[in-house]
Amino acid sequence: IPQIAATPEREADHEGVFQAAQGGTLFLDEIADIPLGLQVKFLRAIQEREVTPLGSTRPIKVDVRLIAATNRDLAADVQAGSFRSDLYYRLNVVHLKIPPLRQRRDDILPLTLHFLNSLSEQQEVEAPRLSSEVMQQFVAYAWPGNVRELKNVVERIIVRHGGQVVTGGEF
Repeated sequence: IPQIAATPEREADHEGVFQAAQGGTLFLDEIADIPLGLQVKFLRAIQEREVTPLGSTRPIKVDVRLIAATNRDLAADVQAGSFRSDLYYRLNVVHLKIPPLRQRRDDILPLTLHFLNSLSEQQEVEAPRLSSEVMQQFVAYAWPGNVRELKNVVERIIVRHGGQVVTGGEF
C-alpha cells in the first residue's frame, strides 16, 4: 500500500479507510494479503476504536463494523506465522464459510439474472436474453473464478449482445 508524505493540507484532504467508514461498515477484502506491519495498525484500530491520521499526533475515535474476507485458511496462516494470531481472534467473531460457486449450482441462475439486470441498467442498455442452452452451460461450468468470474462473463455478454438473445458458445 503506497504511503503519501504527510503535510497539513494532505491530512485534511484525505481520510483513511476507518474515517471514511465512520458509522458504517468497512469491508476488508483479501485480509490475508495485508503485510504483518499493517496488521499491527489494523489490530490497534480495532482494539482501541481509534486511528491516528498520517502526520497527526491526535487519535480520532472511530465507530466501524468490520467485515473481512479471504479465500485462504487464516488459521493455517497464523500457524505459519504469516498472519497475526491476535488480529485473527479479533476478526473471527462470526465466521461464515461460503462454498465456491461450483458447489452452489442453485445460485448460478439467480446471480446471473441479477447481474444481467443490474449491469444492463448501469450501462443503460437493454438486458440480453440468455437461451436455455446458455443457462445450462452456465450451470454446468465450474466457475473457477467464482462470483467475480460470473459477473465478468455477464458483463462481457452485455457489452457484446445488449438487447439480443444469446445462444450457446457466444460468451
